[in-house]
Amino acid sequence: MTSSDKTQLLQFRNFAVTRKLCVFLLAALLLAAPLLSAESAANESPVIMVFGDSLSAAYGIRDEQGWVTLLQTRLEQEGYPHRVVNASVSGETSNGGLARLPAALQNNTPDLVVLELGGNDGLRGLPLQNLEDNLQTMITMIKASGAEVLLAGIQIPPNYGPRYTEPFTAIFPTLAERESVALLPFLIDGIAQHPELMQNDGIHPKAEAQPMIVDNVWPVLQPLLTP
Repeated sequence: MTSSDKTQLLQFRNFAVTRKLCVFLLAALLLAAPLLSAESAANESPVIMVFGDSLSAAYGIRDEQGWVTLLQTRLEQEGYPHRVVNASVSGETSNGGLARLPAALQNNTPDLVVLELGGNDGLRGLPLQNLEDNLQTMITMIKASGAEVLLAGIQIPPNYGPRYTEPFTAIFPTLAERESVALLPFLIDGIAQHPELMQNDGIHPKAEAQPMIVDNVWPVLQPLLTP
């Protein structure tokens, strides 16, 4: 074999290797395209952030049984592209929520926030003015981020006495009217009144009651959803 023949053979082998490499890279790109497209679509989906306490954090039940997860299922069934982020923490007070909110807004960039806090303030008998001020500040922060607000009200057991329970309950509609935000008057309406739907602590709904919470939230939430 002459030197020229050897050179031509080497060039042919290099061409063959390069051709195989190009075919491999093209196949890899074609396989990855659907995954990249799906990830891009997920990133572009409007985000609903639920920012609450144990009532929204699936306390005492599995995460997939909680109403926030079930809300994602309802959205998909109804053809909405929204993605639900659960930023709820069991035991959270309005003080803790106020401290956490800036990072939650920055990390999740929500289009809509379901603000569900206040129950632990009430159960601990904390000052009502502090609760109202904290909720007011959080609503202002959410609006400043460009997101809409759905304020979820809560009620506390009557054994706290009307001098505390009545002004506590009134905080939520007062704020909603003042700030022109959507209001769900009582997150667990129709559930708390039925002990058989509540866990042994009498505070948290059982798993079978979680779809009922979605049914409470949906009529208020749906008008806020952009297609």
